[in-house]
Amino acid sequence: MTDLLDPTNDYVFKRLFADAPDLLVDLINDLRPDLPNITSVEVLNPTIEASELTGKYIILDVLARDGEGHCYNVEVQVRRYGAWHKRGLFYLARTLGLQLGSGEDYQELRASVGLHLLDFDLFMETAAERAQAVWRFEMRDERQPDVTLGNILQMNLIEK
Repeated sequence: MTDLLDPTNDYVFKRLFADAPDLLVDLINDLRPDLPNITSVEVLNPTIEASELTGKYIILDVLARDGEGHCYNVEVQVRRYGAWHKRGLFYLARTLGLQLGSGEDYQELRASVGLHLLDFDLFMETAAERAQAVWRFEMRDERQPDVTLGNILQMNLIEK
């Protein structure tokens, strides 16, 4: 019997979705119920450059776009470290900012969605009090959470 490759390895993770985009479509559809189901995605960074393998980490494990233009940054994170969420937010904002060129209408912006698969519990201080492993963050008013700026920026976290 042969051992399977570890899907939390950056190289294996990226190759898995680049080689089997239908799996990525299923993951995205399961995690963004407020948007219409997609039928296909274009993986925008299917190859792994040699410099990425020797660098600190692979930037944007999987960057994809669906037929409506919504962008997805799909990452796996196996180690908990202090600034990972800031990096994720930076990538999310960057995928939104890179959608438009000079003079293009802001109405053309599509959702930028971060999908982060975490191999740890991020919110450990509340882990005993909750049975929640899937988190979704959007732009909302602090005092009136029903007042929202829409779902154009959203960060989805799936904890271990």
